[in-house]
Formats: sequence, structure tokens, C-alpha cells
Amino acid sequence: MSEAEEIEEEETEADAEPEESSSTGGGGDPTPIGVKLGSTRTVIAIPEGDGLRTVKTLTCLATYEDVITGEEKVLYGEEAATEYPDRVQYTLRSGLPEDESRAELTETFFEEVIDANDVPEDSAVVYAIPTIDNERGLANLESVIEGSSIGETLIRSYPESLCGAVPATGDDLEAVDDIFVTVNLGSTNLEASAYRRGEQLVPFTTGAVTGNEVDRMIANYVEEETQGRVNIDNTTAREYKEAHADFVDFEPFTDVIQQPGGGSHEFTIERSVMDAVDEYVDDAVEEIANAFLPELANDYIKVYQLALDRPIVLTGGMACIPGIVEEFEERLSEELQREVEAVAPEEPSISAAVGAQRIAQRLVDADAY
Repeated sequence: MSEAEEIEEEETEADAEPEESSSTGGGGDPTPIGVKLGSTRTVIAIPEGDGLRTVKTLTCLATYEDVITGEEKVLYGEEAATEYPDRVQYTLRSGLPEDESRAELTETFFEEVIDANDVPEDSAVVYAIPTIDNERGLANLESVIEGSSIGETLIRSYPESLCGAVPATGDDLEAVDDIFVTVNLGSTNLEASAYRRGEQLVPFTTGAVTGNEVDRMIANYVEEETQGRVNIDNTTAREYKEAHADFVDFEPFTDVIQQPGGGSHEFTIERSVMDAVDEYVDDAVEEIANAFLPELANDYIKVYQLALDRPIVLTGGMACIPGIVEEFEERLSEELQREVEAVAPEEPSISAAVGAQRIAQRLVDADAY
């Protein structure tokens, strides 16, 4: 072989090396991703540039048949709820996929969200799990995440109440090194836990005080307030709650419905929404003050004392209502006959996914995979 041929062969081999490296992923770190599959909304937090890109959608799907090919197609989220209200399915109405059929529906929904939003497959995924004593449901949720196309490098779960508290306590993971109480004002459950440097103590859950129950109450109160002339479904009631509930500056609002025999009826809501959320806060304070906190004090008196000297962290969808943090703080202080402080993340509806993403980032930085 001539000297020129040897040089050409060496250059060819050198050129080929980057292709081999590229095919194995290039040695880059996986993308740290946070996931919260919620009964009402699903949120995925993905790093982008110097910040986060958050995907937030209703946890629902609807199927329809392509009129040309006959192929079954899937819509998810707000599009499904708007276009197919008659057959849209909320896959996690109880907070978890209760059986195999619900798990399959949730997996279909989750994969549609992943595909539509370019969520990286080479990722380290941390997902938030609710504090619910339901081994089968939690196992089904785990199977949904692990069966998806993301999380090739790592998949781990942490309590939703811890993940949700992370953005409320600092810019990093200060919550993991602190002692505090967190209350999750969720759609399907009211949850509370104490945390001692990341260790979950006395997890508490009740389905008696929920955001979904508020929706049902609003629907009933609207019927009463309009003397039976207006009947709304729970989805409309939820929309009223999210758009109008406000402990600071609530204003009566009007809406229009179509009459069955033709024409329309305009009506004004003055009390229904706020009556329902006002009762919710009273009931939530009652559960925390008289069920959860006594148990915490009985089992961990020092943690109880230290935690109540720090702000109580409120998370979950109901924490989005303006003024609810202050109302909870005032009413709990009255019930306990001592001053307590309450705080919430800037965006409670996405805080669990954001906190999970920060935990995933820490795991990637520590090469803990």
C-alpha cells in the first residue's frame, strides 16, 4: 500500500469514528423530566434553554373513526373535551388507573401527549404519585409511565406533596432539607403530610373534601340560585370555578344557555361559586386541624412543633384560587388558636411536575442512574 493510500485509509477511519459515537447517543446526559399525571390535568416539565417548557392538558381522551379510512383516531385534552363532550373519557377520575382497562386508556392518552409535544425519549423521568393507599392503582400508574417511550435512562417516583412543595420553598431543592407540613388541595383527594428532610411522616388522605365535590356543589347551587331554570354539568361548574372563584375580588358573572324549545336564557351567578369554595375551605381546615395535625402531634411532637413554626405549603389545583391561601391561613389559625402561616407555589397547577423535574435534574447531576 502506498503512503497516499495509507493516509487516505486513516482519514476514512477517523471520519467514521464520530458516526459510531453518534449512534450510541454521543455520551450526553439524559434530559431530566418531571411528570404529574393528575385526575383533572396532566403536566410535563421539560428543560428548554435556561428555563422550563411545561405541557399542561386535561387528562382525557376521545376516539373517533376516520370517515375516509375507517381508522380509529385519538384526540386528547381540551380538544377532546370540547369536540366530543358526549364520549370523552377522563382516565384518572379517581386519581389512579383502577384496573387494566383504565391503565390502557391512560397509557394511550400519555403516549399521545408525549408524541404531540416532542418529549425526549433519552430522559430521566421523575413522576409525582398521590398519597393514596391503593397498591393496585399505584402499580398501574407505574406501568403507564414505565411502558411509555420516555424515561430510557431512569424512572423514579416521589410523593406528589413533596414534589409540589419544592417550588414553594426556594429555587432549588430546599424542601428536601427542611421540616414542614404540606397540604395538597386536589381534585380527587385532600392530602396532607409532614416532611423531615425528605422523609414523609403521617401521610393523610381523605376523599370527603375535594375539588370535584366543589364542582358538584356549584352545579347544585346554580340550580337553586336560578330557581331550577338552569342546570349545568360538572365540567361547566369546574370552568366557572376556575374562571371566577376569587376570595379577593369576586364579581357576579353572566352566562347564556339555549332553551330546549328554542331561544336563549341569560342568567347571573352571584353566590353559587363562592358559597361552594367557602364551604370547601371550612371543611379542609376542619380535616387538617382535627384529623391530621392531632395524629402528627401524637406520633412526632417535636416535628409538629417545628413544622407549625414554619409556613404550611398548599399545593394542588384548588390552591390556584386567588386569596385561598390567606383564607386557609386565617381559618386554621382560628381553629388552632395560634398563628400559622401558609404559602403556595407561584403556579400551584404545575408545581408537582416542576418539583419532580428539579429532583430529576439532581439525579442527573449526581449520575444517580
